[in-house]
Amino acid sequence: METLVLIGLLGGLITGISPCILPMLPVIFFAGGVQGAREPALRFDVPTAVRTGAGGQVETGVAPTGGGAAVDLADRPARARARSWRPYLVIAGLVLSFSAMTLLGSLVLGALGLPQDLLRWVGIVLLAALGVGMIVPRFEEVLERPFLRLASLGSRRAAGQDRGAFLLGLGLGVLYVPCAGPVLAAITVAGATGDIGPGTVALTVSFAVGAAVPLLVFALAGRRVAERVSAFRRHQRGIRVTGGVVVLLLAGALALNLPQQLQRALPDYTGALQQQVDENASVQDALDLGGIVTDANRELSNCSNGSAELADCGTAPPLTGITRWLNTPDGAALDLDDLRGKVVLIDFWTYSCINCQRAVPHVNAWYDAYEDAGLEVIGVHTPEFAFERETRNVVAGARDLGVEYPIAQDNSYSTWTTYRNRYWPAEYLIDAEGTVRYIKHGEGGYDVTEQHVRDLLRAADPDVDLPPATDVADTTPGEETTPETYLALNKVFNYSGSPEYGSGREAYSHPDDQPRDTFSLGGTWDVDFQGATAGSGDATLRLAYRSTDVFSVLGGEGTVTARVLADDGSVRAEREIDVSGNPTLYDVLRGDGPTEGVVELDVPDGVAVYAFTFG
Repeated sequence: METLVLIGLLGGLITGISPCILPMLPVIFFAGGVQGAREPALRFDVPTAVRTGAGGQVETGVAPTGGGAAVDLADRPARARARSWRPYLVIAGLVLSFSAMTLLGSLVLGALGLPQDLLRWVGIVLLAALGVGMIVPRFEEVLERPFLRLASLGSRRAAGQDRGAFLLGLGLGVLYVPCAGPVLAAITVAGATGDIGPGTVALTVSFAVGAAVPLLVFALAGRRVAERVSAFRRHQRGIRVTGGVVVLLLAGALALNLPQQLQRALPDYTGALQQQVDENASVQDALDLGGIVTDANRELSNCSNGSAELADCGTAPPLTGITRWLNTPDGAALDLDDLRGKVVLIDFWTYSCINCQRAVPHVNAWYDAYEDAGLEVIGVHTPEFAFERETRNVVAGARDLGVEYPIAQDNSYSTWTTYRNRYWPAEYLIDAEGTVRYIKHGEGGYDVTEQHVRDLLRAADPDVDLPPATDVADTTPGEETTPETYLALNKVFNYSGSPEYGSGREAYSHPDDQPRDTFSLGGTWDVDFQGATAGSGDATLRLAYRSTDVFSVLGGEGTVTARVLADDGSVRAEREIDVSGNPTLYDVLRGDGPTEGVVELDVPDGVAVYAFTFG
């Protein structure tokens, strides 16, 4: 239990300082901090001080006598002296609602037959209503009446400042969806499957507290600034209205999914810390990552990868945490229970992955050939890069690959984790009774997979009329090639150049000889946890490869010149690559057979390189 609490706190702290928390900071600063500043105290160094308090009552302070006798402060109104509890109430509400909704929200909505995004919209409406209430106090009083006991918590000494604080925290907690990570994945799976025990609760609450600590520090800083800067003290009404406007802006931004765009635009400065947590053996053991075993997925271990025989691997786990469905009527969600009687193939993929791109033609062919015979295919799109979370990019990628079967966007890795998956691509074959019968990780073995599809279709309907087996070439590389190469800061393993590969903008230079299976940079590059972006007109990249074909995931706008260098540095071949639109995979080199050599890219300013794959 103690280990889970420590892991939860650590994971929460990393999340609390990550880019995905930034949209909340203005609300926390104004509505949670500045608005909770101590009200201006009456001055007692003048003959008489008078001010109008809340409700219009007049408050006076009596000046000290000419002899400088001390003033009895007990006669001062308690509210004028009290420090507001508002920052703590906002954070307490956030921790409570986030913990409860993460663990129970999916179960409750599922039990009631309600859409999974209902809570999000309820939270947005509540946040918008609170923003209006901060601007129009009478409306806030009406809003608080059903929650009077909660809304008044801690406000007996500072009622005006703390009004609505706890409710604001509750609204923020419902909407607070932290960056995905191993700790949140464990919590999400437990909540979605109902496997909620004392350890899960401790992990969830400690995660929420850890994520809330930086927010509380920010709120207290806002309160401190407001108490020290006279402009804040003189314009309390304006500050309250500003806080209301900020809350309304956050509600609108959340409704339009704008915070996700902000997160994508910012460097993932906590990526290295998150990576250390991901790969820590103690964390993996405590959370049982890769995968997290529950009653819903325990029997998946009965299946061996790519087996020539069908197995009984338990009832298929549900599809959880899907943010959006594509290629379904009106974007409606699919439920595996509703597909009983059909054979279902679940394909985990991501559109810019070369391994998936080589596998998708086979899945497309199976869907076209066997849909009328009772096969349903569901492509669970779990992103590898940040840009793959964007729905419009997934739509474009699916269009380019000819994917017409239903697609489930699994941006939070929820279904990925529920199925204990670790690979792109991966296939899970489910029979007409809802039982997982076959699992295939990675490329290849398409004839075996298709034969299992045909066998299960015949088992479901012995009279089914099946077409001939499909005939799609298997392009899985057979020879040993250069390992898949990433330029993301936390995934680099085969860089060979100077200076050391590091975050931020830097001038790089190539080595005299490029070692086998390594890459290097030349010119100015901006490196982050997604890839490397050319920062000058003379940016170059060299890669010593072994393969028949070379591919690269590129993004931005511009023309990349790719050339193959001979041993003496002369150019053996050269081609231009026009990069535009969404980041995706491009051909760098197409060969007739396995070769070795050095590929050099001239990368224009602003074009990003994410990865190299080989075939």
